[in-house]
Amino acid sequence: MIASPPSRRAVLGGLGATFAASPLLARTSSSPTLLRAAAMREDVALLRRAYAELHPGIHRYNTPREIDARFAALDQAAAIPMTLRAFYLTLSRFLATVRYGHSYANFYNQRREIAVALFEAPDRLPFDVLWIGDAMVVTADPFATGISRGSRILAVNGRSASAILAALMPLVRADGHNDAKRRRLLSVQGDDRYETFDIFFSMLFGQDRYQLTVEDPSGRRRTATVAGVSLAQRRTTAHAGVDASGDTPVWTIERRGDAALLSMPSWGLYDSKWDWRGWLDQAVDRLVAERVPRLVVDLRANEGGLDCGNALAERLVERETPFEEVQRLVRYRTVPDDLRPVLDTWDRSFDHLGENATRISDRFLRLDTQGDRVDPIRPRGTRYEGDVRVLIGPQNSSATFQFADFVRRNRLATLIGETTGGNRRGINGGCFYFVRLPATGLEADLPLIGRFPTTPQPDRGVTPDITIPVTRADIAKGIDSPVRRALA
Repeated sequence: MIASPPSRRAVLGGLGATFAASPLLARTSSSPTLLRAAAMREDVALLRRAYAELHPGIHRYNTPREIDARFAALDQAAAIPMTLRAFYLTLSRFLATVRYGHSYANFYNQRREIAVALFEAPDRLPFDVLWIGDAMVVTADPFATGISRGSRILAVNGRSASAILAALMPLVRADGHNDAKRRRLLSVQGDDRYETFDIFFSMLFGQDRYQLTVEDPSGRRRTATVAGVSLAQRRTTAHAGVDASGDTPVWTIERRGDAALLSMPSWGLYDSKWDWRGWLDQAVDRLVAERVPRLVVDLRANEGGLDCGNALAERLVERETPFEEVQRLVRYRTVPDDLRPVLDTWDRSFDHLGENATRISDRFLRLDTQGDRVDPIRPRGTRYEGDVRVLIGPQNSSATFQFADFVRRNRLATLIGETTGGNRRGINGGCFYFVRLPATGLEADLPLIGRFPTTPQPDRGVTPDITIPVTRADIAKGIDSPVRRALA
């Protein structure tokens, strides 16, 4: 059986101290601390080898020539000494071109001293935002700046919002060409402890204070000056993600008229002591017993985690149903011995992941053995036969993308909202290495299993049956139109 990964938070604590600090810096009295070119190029070569030999999707959204050219450009950029921040940006820009949501310089897997140096400057914009197209729309004002919900930030320190977005997008992870996912990651909505926007905006444009051009919901324009806030301040405003470490339920279910609304903001329950399966079964049992005619499942803030959706699907299917119409592919039988020291993971069995796999081409082995396959969804308990509606959006990728795709293919529910993250043409995940780059101290995630469809599929996420986009007007009025539609 392929193990599920630990939480990103647990990974940092468990693996972050693996490498001791290296003598990698060149310092002069008149210049900032710089990484040596030799150190960066050494790590680029190591990353290139690890990705070339182990990454199942390296050529899924790029040709071999394109990837070779990008690695060559990364090596050329590394030939000039640069700061740690500049190299992290350079590395992030390269990894974004691989076009996989699980292939990036993971914020949570960097060594503590590097995370402090790169991610904790007190220069975060003091409000929550959502990108709607290239419009930067304020969704909350937790620090009382006086910028109302639904206002649009037109410019920051004279730079247009659209120019800021254009500068940030090439740095952000997503599967394939699913730019809606990139925009969602660049929104500040309290989904996680580190906001992607905060980190990259800080590195490119961070200041102590910002002069803003603001358009309020009525269309009136004005200027405003605001001070940046720290990571600790940001986290006092519920920007810490969902705390699933205890035994307290992280999902809720409530009656809304003749319907029930099940909110599942996270499936990242790796370390949770909460019996989420038992809780979910009890909730569905009550729906059945009380003959509730409609169930609305809200997944919009949920990027993924464990396959919690399978437990819900078992209560919806009428018969045994294949969960996936994909092949699960890997690149290797056994990891080369000389690479293992830099490949951190929570399960060393991944070193032999393809040992019993079936060779299907020069590039791929297919995971066919018992325990490597994803089991079909089998009916369990009394089936809920009511009308199911699932709210989806661009945050959904990994496990929530797979669940939405399963629902779509088997017509188990009506999908409402916006197109998901992930990509129907193929995603990676399941098992991971955390590539420790010893010369510079940085880390890059490396997914090991390719989940590729058996028939041609479009380069996009799962499209809802009923599309209801988030609008600036709804934000200003505090209206949740997808929920309203699902409950109607």
